Amino acid sequence: MNLPSPFRKVRVGEVLVNSGDLSEEQLEKALADQKQSGRRLGELLVEQGMISGSSLVRALASCLGVRGCILRPGLLDPEVFAELGEQECERLKVVPMFLVRGVLTVAMAEPQSVPAIDRLRALTGHEIRPVLALESNIIEYLHRHAHSSDDVNEFLANLQHSEVEVVERETIDGDDPTDLDNNSIDSPIINLVNVALTTAVRHKASDIHIEPERQGTRIRYRIDGMLRDLMKPPMGMHAAIVSRIKVIGKMDIAEKRLPQEGRVRIVAEGRAIDLRVSSMPLLLGEKLVVRILDKLNLHVRLEDLGFRSEPLANFRRVLGEAHGLVLVTGPTGSGKTTTLYSALELLRSPQLNIMTVEDPVEYQLDGVNQIGVNEGIGLSFGRVLRSALRQDPDVIMIGEIRDETTARVSVQAALTGHSVLATLHTNDSPSAIARLIDMGVEPYLLSSALNGVVAQRLARTICQSCRTKYFPTEQMLQDASIPSMAGRAFQKGAGCQTCHDSGFQGRAGIYEVMEVTPPMRRLIHVGAGTHEYREMLRKLGYKTLREEGVLLAIDGKTSLEEALRVTKLEEDHTEVEASARSAA
Repeated sequence: MNLPSPFRKVRVGEVLVNSGDLSEEQLEKALADQKQSGRRLGELLVEQGMISGSSLVRALASCLGVRGCILRPGLLDPEVFAELGEQECERLKVVPMFLVRGVLTVAMAEPQSVPAIDRLRALTGHEIRPVLALESNIIEYLHRHAHSSDDVNEFLANLQHSEVEVVERETIDGDDPTDLDNNSIDSPIINLVNVALTTAVRHKASDIHIEPERQGTRIRYRIDGMLRDLMKPPMGMHAAIVSRIKVIGKMDIAEKRLPQEGRVRIVAEGRAIDLRVSSMPLLLGEKLVVRILDKLNLHVRLEDLGFRSEPLANFRRVLGEAHGLVLVTGPTGSGKTTTLYSALELLRSPQLNIMTVEDPVEYQLDGVNQIGVNEGIGLSFGRVLRSALRQDPDVIMIGEIRDETTARVSVQAALTGHSVLATLHTNDSPSAIARLIDMGVEPYLLSSALNGVVAQRLARTICQSCRTKYFPTEQMLQDASIPSMAGRAFQKGAGCQTCHDSGFQGRAGIYEVMEVTPPMRRLIHVGAGTHEYREMLRKLGYKTLREEGVLLAIDGKTSLEEALRVTKLEEDHTEVEASARSAA
């Protein structure tokens, strides 16, 4: 049921302004445009790029007191859809989503329409739970995805063939790949898997998640750090998809009870790409995660990673030391290995012997001797590292310091004339010192060996196709410690087809660089607390991860919400520590 126009104008506009999605000036302009055109306010705002479709759905849902959603591939229930029929769905402007315990959730353009709900209840025999979706989103979804699950053979026949070559062995650049599929190129399952892999490469995904569901298979892609549904295979194909990927990954297709790992090199989109495959038995079947290692996504120049000029100069100065230990810290998926590869690119020279110890080797680097750890045969980090030190190295890169042995050998190597680069899992730079001491490294040795620590996060960058201005809330500015910037316009993405309605495309690094200066060495030597390192860094003018992230937002490279989101762990850790000091 349509709401009265004046009520909709005031409430939707107020909600959008209060949420920070829209400024008062933008709302006034849109209201003026609406008087001339007679169109709905929300449609105008989305069309003009002032807000995204998801923002409009949230605002309308808040006004109506219901939940809202954005329809994406894979949400349509084929069985219930068959009961309703395409014509009925289009007439009622609805999309059946899922059935749980006799309650059918239905996306509706008019979720408060009692006649429509009664009609749905009569057709399906289920209780109806309405959720709001934009009418344009429903119509587009029905036209594009209504037939996606009607017929498996039709789905497979309509798949455009995707050229993906599977290389029989891992080759070095320049070798001719061997196509294992030349005799079965028309196989529908092979074609489906090829399309899934090509989709990942084209959208620059880092991982593919292939998950069993009660009604079929769910394929999700991790793009810019977030999982997204881009493909929905028909029902009954999960076992075949899993078997195909396990075959090319040289895994045991008969073993479904134990986790397995595999690796394969493919040629897609005209370039060689490494895949790491991991299987895990779940209640409903096997789940696969395929890691995409595409050299095209590897930025090996420090300038391309997102460093601001000041942290970049500090990092270059740390790397310029003749010997010592340099650490890169952050959570999983924050780009630590890429930063180390970029450091190696800076240091690489015909006069230097550079060696890496990794688990596993992710990318092959020219002019670098790379060793893969294999715990299964006793080839641990500590053992490989000790052997590598007998290979006359100038620079050693360690994939991760995981235990006391690796930590001690790394520090000893740094003290004996080697440049050692390594990653470590800590929230920020000062915490790395405490972590190594907890691992058994003596403070007096660490104070001499450590040259610097880089803590980092990856923030999604604003999509250039839908970039727009907005005004953050007072609370958000307070959280960012910039209340004085109230009234200043920041940048964000409104959401468009290019960025899958996320408002973001690509990622940039946020870096906190800590140089170990003489005053810092003295603190490490006496075993000072982490809060003392932070206070020293503040006195020396270094910025925290949160401050670096806020500067990235001020520069218009990311939104303020994104900067606060990715630096939340570091900020929470600092607040807890400050509270503990106050209590003491």
